[in-house]
Amino acid sequence: MLTKEENELLCRVEGDAAMGRLMRRHWVPVCLTEEVSEPDGDPVHARILGEDLVVFRDTEGRVGVMDEYCPHRRVSLVYGRNEDCGLRCLYHGWKMDVEGTVIEMVSEPAASNMAERVKHKAYKVQEWGGMVWAFMGPQDEVPEFVPPSWAPERDTKVSIAKVLVPCNWAQILEGAIDSAHSSSLHSSDFVPARVGGAEATDKNWLRPSTDKAPRMQVHRTSYGFRYAAIRRPITNAAQNDYIRSTVFVAPGTVLIPPNNLYNVANVNVPMDDTNTVFYFIAWGARETTPDTETWRKFLGASVGRDLDERYRPLRNMENRFWQDRQAMKAGNFTGIKGFPNQDIAMWVTMGPIANRSDDRLGASDLAIVEFRRQMLEAVQAFAQGAPAIGTAGQRIPSSVCAFQAIVPKSVDWREFQSAPVGREPGADPELETNYQTTA
Repeated sequence: MLTKEENELLCRVEGDAAMGRLMRRHWVPVCLTEEVSEPDGDPVHARILGEDLVVFRDTEGRVGVMDEYCPHRRVSLVYGRNEDCGLRCLYHGWKMDVEGTVIEMVSEPAASNMAERVKHKAYKVQEWGGMVWAFMGPQDEVPEFVPPSWAPERDTKVSIAKVLVPCNWAQILEGAIDSAHSSSLHSSDFVPARVGGAEATDKNWLRPSTDKAPRMQVHRTSYGFRYAAIRRPITNAAQNDYIRSTVFVAPGTVLIPPNNLYNVANVNVPMDDTNTVFYFIAWGARETTPDTETWRKFLGASVGRDLDERYRPLRNMENRFWQDRQAMKAGNFTGIKGFPNQDIAMWVTMGPIANRSDDRLGASDLAIVEFRRQMLEAVQAFAQGAPAIGTAGQRIPSSVCAFQAIVPKSVDWREFQSAPVGREPGADPELETNYQTTA
C-alpha cells in the first residue's frame, strides 16, 4: 500500500515532476529506427515525458529529435517538409536542422539577423539496438551513451514489438517484474512440461514447473535489483529448485528470464502520466532469435492486425480485448491471444493510474514492494541533489543478466554462474563502442 502522495510521486512524470526529471538523466528511447529509416522521409510524432517531439532523418542520414512545435508560431512540424538537410515548417517556411539551428527564415527580410537569435529545442541523439534514443536532460550535461544490456553489441540481433498502452508506466513496470502472475494469467502460453529448462516453440513457452506460488527473494543493487522466483521443478524437487531470476534496471527496463533460444527484455517509456510506450524485446544470436515479423506475430502485436498504424492496440476495454469466452470454456485460461495482450488487459483495467492505497500485497509481491520502496527512495534522494539511480558509477555491470535454471538447493541463486542465451557463463565481451552521438 502507498499513500496518495507517495503514489503521485512514483507515477507523475510531466512538467517539473521529480520522477520525470530523474528519467531525463537517462538516455530514453524515443521511437523505433524503422519509423524514420528513410532520409528525407516522413517526420514522426513522439510524446515522451509529457513533451511532444518530432523525429526525422535528414538528407545525410542524421536523425533529429526536436520540440514538435515551430519556434515561430508553434505550428506542428510533423506536417513539415523534410528536405535538403532540414525540416521546414509549412506555415512560413522556417527551416531547422537536426541540431535545432534555424538555417532559413524565408518570411524575414534578407538583411534580418533574426535566425542568429533563435535556437529551436533539440536533443542529443543516438541510434542503437533498433531504437532512436535521446537525452532529454540538460544538454550541457549529456552523459556517454552506454549500450543497454539487451543490445550489448552493435550487431546483436534485436526484434522489438512496440505498443502504446493507455495507462501509467509504473503499473506496467510492476507487471513486468511480477513473476507470480505468469503461472495464472499466462498459464495457457507458459505451459508446464518435463523439460530441462524454459524452452520456446512457435506456439508456447515451456517451463519445468507446475508451481503457482513461488517463493521470492530480492537482492538490491545500485542500478535497481535482482530477484528470484523459486519454484518446485517437476522432476527431482527434493534436490533442486527451479529459479527464474529477473533484473530490474532503473528506471524503466526489465530483463526477463530467457528461454533456450533467445533472451527477453521489456522497456517502458512514459509518454505522459497516463500513457506509456511498451517495448517487448527478443534478442541474442542471429540463428535462434526470431525476426521482427515473426516475433510480433507470436506476441499478437502486429501493425495492421493487432495494432493501428500508430502502434495503438485494437483490443481495448470497449471490445473486451477480443476475449473469446468459448475458448475459455475449451480450456484457454484468459481467452485473450498473446501474453502481452493478456498483460495489457490487466494494466489498463487498473485505471489510468492505479490506486495503490487500496491494493493488498502478499508474499508473492516482494518484487513489487521493493520496486515501490526503491524508486520512492531514489526519487526523493534525487530531489535533494543525489545522482539519478542507475547513472554514472551506479550503472548495471555488463556481466549481470536474467536467467532461468534448475539449480541444486545447495546453490545460492545470487552466486549462480549465468550468462545470456548464446554466451558462455563468465564471458565478458568487449563491447563495440563505435557509436556516435548526434544533434
